[in-house]
Amino acid sequence: MSTDADLLEATGPTPNPESLQLKREMGFWSSFSLAFAFMSPIIGLYGVFGLALMAAGPAFWWGLLVVLVGQALAAAVLAELASRWPVAGGVCLWSRSLLGHTYSWYAGWAYIWTLIITVAAVAFGGGTFLASLLGIEQPDTTTKIVLGAVILLISTIANSAGRKWLSLLVTVSIVCEVIASLGVGLILIIFHRRNSFDTILASFGNAPDTTTAYVFGPFLAAVAIIGWSFVGFESAGAIAEEVRSPERKVPRAVLTSLITVASVITFSCLALLLAIPDIGAAMSGADPDPITTTLTANLGEGVTKPLLVTIVLGFIAGTVALQAAASRAIFAFARLDALPAAKYLRRLSKTDHLPINALLVSAAASVIVLALSASQVYGALIAFATAGFYVAFIFPVLAALVVRLKGQWKAGAFSLGSLGLVVNVAALLWLGFEIVNISWPRQPEAPWYQNYAVIVVFVVLGLAGFAVERFLHRRNSAKHEPDREEFTVGA
Repeated sequence: MSTDADLLEATGPTPNPESLQLKREMGFWSSFSLAFAFMSPIIGLYGVFGLALMAAGPAFWWGLLVVLVGQALAAAVLAELASRWPVAGGVCLWSRSLLGHTYSWYAGWAYIWTLIITVAAVAFGGGTFLASLLGIEQPDTTTKIVLGAVILLISTIANSAGRKWLSLLVTVSIVCEVIASLGVGLILIIFHRRNSFDTILASFGNAPDTTTAYVFGPFLAAVAIIGWSFVGFESAGAIAEEVRSPERKVPRAVLTSLITVASVITFSCLALLLAIPDIGAAMSGADPDPITTTLTANLGEGVTKPLLVTIVLGFIAGTVALQAAASRAIFAFARLDALPAAKYLRRLSKTDHLPINALLVSAAASVIVLALSASQVYGALIAFATAGFYVAFIFPVLAALVVRLKGQWKAGAFSLGSLGLVVNVAALLWLGFEIVNISWPRQPEAPWYQNYAVIVVFVVLGLAGFAVERFLHRRNSAKHEPDREEFTVGA
């Protein structure tokens, strides 16, 4: 088994790595539960259900299976990399170990900003359900932003409290997920089925022109939206440096979390579609919150309120898991002296060795994104955040393929064996397809900044990233000797 020093050295030289290591206090359950909370059936389904239903009708359900297969390919490759290099940083550090610093810098830049924007999107979405819980009907954007900020504050406090509290909260979230997803799904499908199973085929049969036109039009749009539901499995690798025996436990957590969450989402989605009282209203947008409508119509107001509590807790736990991943990514980047203010960002707390400074910076950035929200922001945030994950994933997946083709690939404790090359190629094709599919402008009647929002944000962040990377390159090149300053733990 590799020692911590060996694992850190494998990622490249770091300033005084011994004083910048995170504590190994977690096991498989913590790694799995963090990824589970990150993916979150509640967030994954409740966040996209209405959007996908409007885009493609109830037959969007089949898109869940399509996305699951594609994501399983990517997860398998990333699990191999997590087995080889189980250290904080995940996507960035895997890319660095394969193809070097400059290549990995852009992977890390894309991943960090994706996480920051996703935190804002999840908090904003949670604000909608928190408003319902508080009895605020049809909350405006400002109300959702304020309530989203409250969720961010709670999440930041929870992440600062220590790893035991983090593990406890994500465990509580799993209980909430089981109640709000599996439990409610079983009740709906057994006792409150209003629609036949043919409902999930209706959109195919009622395609405006032909089934082919539907598949390459509305259905592809739904697949783009559904991509949001099955991202986050790689977050098990974000805390790999804090997991005992991570070479085997982390890859298992990556794959298990994806399969488990996908199964819960697929079943719960089917139950909701069969129990929804007015599919036409949901498809047209006349019912802006079809999930709450369905729950209230079938379970009554008395059950809906407690259920909203579990949903809000699920969103809070998801925000906590996202922030944990973001803070570790920023910390790992700063440990390589690859960010401005790296000395500040890589400091750890005195008692728990937690990257508190990185956490606070990521939280502040998410608040800014949240504050910049405007009308139609939730759909735009989900679109960019989803595409951002696929862009971040494609860096290590492409790097792994290059190393395989060069004949330099070395298997870790978890390996795909002879299937490695085939799975790697398939995963790369899937990720490339989804990036194009998600970014594709589908609303010619909308303002250009909405229709091309994903592309515009990518260009802006790409140019900003290039400027920052060049600045850091010039700064580091100007140094005559490497910085050998002793970095000590503590704020």
